[in-house]
Amino acid sequence: MSSPDQPRQPDRRIFGQQKELLAESFLLAQGLVLIARNHRCRFGEIDLVMRDAAVLVFVEVRYRRSAQFGGAAASVDTHKQQRLIQAARDYLMRHPTSLACRFDVVAIGPKDEIQWIKQAFSL
Repeated sequence: MSSPDQPRQPDRRIFGQQKELLAESFLLAQGLVLIARNHRCRFGEIDLVMRDAAVLVFVEVRYRRSAQFGGAAASVDTHKQQRLIQAARDYLMRHPTSLACRFDVVAIGPKDEIQWIKQAFSL
């Protein structure tokens, strides 16, 4: 519980949604088209599913307050990548497509600076 002198920490879920909306707005401005938000399955969640011309893009949004432990992009480790790949397979089973697919990461820093990493990892 916070004291009266300290501001309350925003609910993490709402804060996360705000960062995802920031990433979504950024990608829309880059010409991508939103297909789905927050695809959830037993393997995890895909934050954004977007289309970039003839490519279906699975987007992981990461935020970090500091780069002390490698920053937002570094937090998408091998374990997280495997979970995202499994979640993408689940999405594709439910929504078949002939489009090529890729995995992007949108890393957001402490002052909302955005780093867009296209093809951050692959199958």
